[in-house]
Amino acid sequence: MTHSQTVPVLPSETFCFDCSPDVPCFNACCRDLNQFLTPYDILQLKTHLGLTSQEFLARYTQMHMGPETGLPIVSIKPDPGRDRPCPFVTEKGCSVYAARPASCRTYPLMRAVSRSRETGRIAEHFMVLREPHCRGFETHVSRTPEQWLETQGAVPYNRYNDRLLEIISLKNRLRPGPLGFGEAYLFQMALYDLDAFRAHLFEGDGRHDPDLTGETLEAARSDDLALLELAMEWVKRKLFGDI
Repeated sequence: MTHSQTVPVLPSETFCFDCSPDVPCFNACCRDLNQFLTPYDILQLKTHLGLTSQEFLARYTQMHMGPETGLPIVSIKPDPGRDRPCPFVTEKGCSVYAARPASCRTYPLMRAVSRSRETGRIAEHFMVLREPHCRGFETHVSRTPEQWLETQGAVPYNRYNDRLLEIISLKNRLRPGPLGFGEAYLFQMALYDLDAFRAHLFEGDGRHDPDLTGETLEAARSDDLALLELAMEWVKRKLFGDI
């Protein structure tokens, strides 16, 4: 195989793949990096590294605005060098493996979701990405996409990432075209820079927001996951009003 191939696979259908230091291509997929991060990815990584969100974003990421949407796109900043390696890869493997992003956990699967407008139920769709360098398909370890996601700890990542996709879908449907600078900044702050969002809520203008009260707000004072959940609802309200 000289080119990457994608093969559709059903959620209950098996495919052969495994990854470990024993696979000859170990660490090869951590090079030539173009890897996007979601808010939940950043939350897990910055917590694992003991950094604030501002420190993590400045040290390990780069950001640009999507030209058609005006939404921020955050990606890992590769180390300089010919093969643009991930800053977290070592000869022994991933140094942040316990907090690795959803895309690392899902690989070699590609996952897409669709939501029923009638029931709101999410349907998952999968494809297996077969890249020329990857030797993991030669291990003959068989599993389904559902089993792979479960063993890789990807299920909670997908749950929060699907909520982000819902916000983006609403934006594309209700607010087509680029967001203004102010709204794009609020989106970026609330979802990607959680420590700045917490300061906004408890030390800045957010203190005077009449919609931010009660147990949910109090939980967000010390719980980052509660803060992210609040941020997602806050962003929807700021962009779309009462929908």
